[in-house]
Amino acid sequence: MRPKRIVLLGATGSIGENTLRVIAAHPDKLELVGIAARANWEKLAAIARQFGVRQVGVFDNGAFAAARTNLAAFPAGTRLVGGLAGLNELAGLPGADTVLVAVVGTTGLEPALTALAAGKNLALASKELLVLAGKFVMAEARRHGGKLLPVDSEHNAVFQCLEGHPTAGVKRIVLTASGGAFRDWPAARLAHVTPADALQHPNWAMGPKITVDSATLANKGLELIEAQWLFGLQPAQCTAVLHPQSIVHCLVEFNDGAMLAQLCPPSMTFPIQHALLHPARAPGVESALDLTRFIGLEFRPIDESRFPLLRLARQTMVAGGVAPAVFNAANEVAVGAFLGASIPFLAIPQVVEHTLGAINNFEPSDLPAVIALDAESRRIASSQLSAFAL
Repeated sequence: MRPKRIVLLGATGSIGENTLRVIAAHPDKLELVGIAARANWEKLAAIARQFGVRQVGVFDNGAFAAARTNLAAFPAGTRLVGGLAGLNELAGLPGADTVLVAVVGTTGLEPALTALAAGKNLALASKELLVLAGKFVMAEARRHGGKLLPVDSEHNAVFQCLEGHPTAGVKRIVLTASGGAFRDWPAARLAHVTPADALQHPNWAMGPKITVDSATLANKGLELIEAQWLFGLQPAQCTAVLHPQSIVHCLVEFNDGAMLAQLCPPSMTFPIQHALLHPARAPGVESALDLTRFIGLEFRPIDESRFPLLRLARQTMVAGGVAPAVFNAANEVAVGAFLGASIPFLAIPQVVEHTLGAINNFEPSDLPAVIALDAESRRIASSQLSAFAL
């Protein structure tokens, strides 16, 4: 059989880099046919040369112009597309089998919907898309018979544990959280956290925004919301625990009390490979767990007073409507300000909580309403930053 043809949106980030490692390890099974990134056209050109890709997208207008000026850096015959229209074009690329969306934030929403409408498999690494517009993404998948393949390690783990088991038999799912950089810090010390501190994740190598989200557990809150949409669960069925080793990525408890768990080392190559090759299996890019070594597995309950963003995320799950989208937008603004050293670490949940309180929740009837709400949430969150300025 021919290799599966892959379009990778977000090729220059950490998910993209790990995806390229998986594709390079399985050239007989996977073929990269389209790539895109926000601005790093030089890195895109290097990727295109390495993998022989001739369909390339650059989202940022200035970077797109620079890439066009330097078209000779790309393989001969490269077709370069720009902006959101270019991402959408790549997402619907004829002949492609799977589109992996790993672009940061909400930019990937339209390309994800385009991929589903074109009948592609959607490998989803951007959890924000289901948080922002879960009901619309899932409806599009049902309408066109598309397959959603979760790439987040926790959701991919649940996906593997649920295969062959009806959702009706599930009592709850338990996502694991490492606790991030400050898991064992005294609470009083959190007032003095710097961006450099927050980016020192003990287990994972990830981008700046998601690493901060791991430290606040906002990431786990977003993952619970995403899990609710992916697996058709109620808020009370989606839970989380601290697991410092990041070896067990989920547990699924069934109605009879039995539990299944998924274990692998803390590397994104494992869930990415599973999503791209599904339902086939192949040797992994990295070594599996060595059970001849002693492995201690520790689980702890999460203190939501220490991690208020997890509490707020769970409240938005119960509220439904646009509340999760407001949470996501406000958190992005606050984290950006923290990484820019404009506000302290402990101000992040305060900005989010204020923004949630400033917007009346409603059930959106269409995507334009969601996009408008996202913009308004960001405006409100941004207006609060000066109150916490360093």
